[in-house]
Formats: sequence, structure tokens, C-alpha cells
Amino acid sequence: MTFMKSILGTAATLALTAGAALADPALIYDLGGKFDKSFNEAAYNGAEMFVKETGGAYRDIELQSEAQREQALRRFAEAGFNPVVTTGFSMSSPIAAVATDYPDTKFVTIDGYVDPAEHPNVLSILFSEHEGSYLVGMLAAMASESGTVGFVGGMDIPLIRKFACGYAQGAKAVSDDITVISNMTGTTPAAWNDPVKGSELTKAQISQGADVVFAAAGGTGIGVLQTAADEGILSVGVDSNQNYLHPGKVLTSMLKRVDVAVAEAMTAGTELETGVKVLGLAENGVGYALDENNAELITDEMKTAVDAAREQIVAGEIEVHDYSADDSCPALNF
Repeated sequence: MTFMKSILGTAATLALTAGAALADPALIYDLGGKFDKSFNEAAYNGAEMFVKETGGAYRDIELQSEAQREQALRRFAEAGFNPVVTTGFSMSSPIAAVATDYPDTKFVTIDGYVDPAEHPNVLSILFSEHEGSYLVGMLAAMASESGTVGFVGGMDIPLIRKFACGYAQGAKAVSDDITVISNMTGTTPAAWNDPVKGSELTKAQISQGADVVFAAAGGTGIGVLQTAADEGILSVGVDSNQNYLHPGKVLTSMLKRVDVAVAEAMTAGTELETGVKVLGLAENGVGYALDENNAELITDEMKTAVDAAREQIVAGEIEVHDYSADDSCPALNF
């Protein structure tokens, strides 16, 4: 099967050959896979939400290498898919390289940034991950019996440090004496899909006393959550609601509404408004998950405290440090 057919399908390939212009949206997942049960899967769920709510259709592709990023963008744009939605910060540069060549195509980068002045046909969707991480940090600290909580990040980049810093600040808001252990999985994209390494880091943190571990590591986090459950400690999921993976053992999940962002972008279609959009607590772009799988782990006292903090953050009464705006991390000293 050719690359063209693998990403667009036979019908789309024939339509391209015939010069047809399609109006369907397309979705390009970041490395780590569509069904990573986290970031990429949230994007997939958003696309399926679009289908269910509108009756529309879309095409998608799972990237296998860095080299495919620009190629996939160009193939979808040439075929007339619009908008072309992408996930992951690493799509920023490829989109910037491609967008000018296809001025009538709208491109969306979720977690990336493309200068709107230079590329007016691009929408950059960013999230205030530090705000949601602050809330789950509070919950982790309140649930901890050892006074030590952990954080396992994926690729060591500013975005993941943003998660870590918010988490540590939230934990320390509960108790100045709490210890926060932080480890990153790696420095290359492979760090997003290494559950074995995630498991190893979790065991190392447990040996240092951690009894709650937050994973912000894509597919690597599956290993963190599994090991936490196996070793009898609590975990915190990320991006998607991962509470169901280990009912009663996942304290909560830091929700990042990538699903809503994708669904809204696809629904807007060619009328999509471009520029830069930031989604935080005030916009319900981030939050924490509470359902039947973790209801017994979150006491009324914990919920009241976290919900009060949420309102204070929205009102500007609590300022959560944003590592992406200031590359320091007072709560973790990195």
C-alpha cells in the first residue's frame, strides 16, 4: 500500500487524482499512537464526538517517524481536507513550513504555537496545564500518607515541566513539608511510548517513599499507572480520564480537554477562526476527573478544598506558576 493510500484511503486518493476538493477535516496524531489512552486518544475521542454530533466524516493518520510530519500535512492539504488538525508541539515547525503553500486550508496545532501574524490560516490551541496540575497536586498531597508524592514526565520539555511545577505547587499548598520527587522519561520523542521505563521510574519513586504518582507521559504513563496499582499506591492520570484503567487505584486524572478542542475545530470546518486560543480552568479546558471509579478516594473535604482553590485561581487570587512563561520552578527547584 502506498503512503498516499495509507493516510487517505483509496477513495480519497481517487478523488485527489480527479482534482476533487474534499470538505472533510483530517487529524494527524503525534508519535505515541492513536490509542495511547491519553493525549492522542483524547484527540481521537474528539473526532468521534464530531462524527456523532454532526454526522460528518474525517480522515486520520498515526505518524511513525518525524519525517512523516510535513509529508502528511501536505498530502492532506493537497487532497482538500479542511481543517487539518494536529496534536503535539512538534507539529509547530512543519505547519509553519506548509501553511503558506496552502492559504485556503486551515491548520490547527494542539499544544504547538505558530505565529498568527506570519500564518493567518493557523489556529494554535494551548492549555493552562499548570492550573489543572495544581488541583491534582493538592489531591495527591491530601491523599498521601507518607508525605511524599511523585511525578513522572515524558519527554523533558518545557510543556511537561509546566505540569510538574503546577503539581508541586499544589502539593506544597497543602503542606510545606511534603516531598515531591520528579523524574522525566527521556529527551527524545521515544519518551512518550516507553511504559517499561515508566514502570521503572515509578518503582524508584516508591522506594523513596512516594505513595501517589502523577504521570504526564503519554503512553509511558500506562506503565506508571499499572505499576502503582500493582505496588499498592495511588496514581494520577493525565489528559483523558484514566480513572477506569484501575478502578479504586487511580486517585484522579488531570483532564485536558483535547477532545473538545478537536471536536469544535472539526465542526467549525472552513469557518474556523484562526489565531491563538488558551484554555484553562476558567474555560473548562483543564480540570480533574471525579467519577464512580474514584469517588471513594476523594473525600468531601478534599473536593471542597480543591473546588475552592479552583475558584481562587479563576478569580486571580491564587497564581499558579507557569513554567512556559518563566523557565523556573520554585516548587521543584529546576
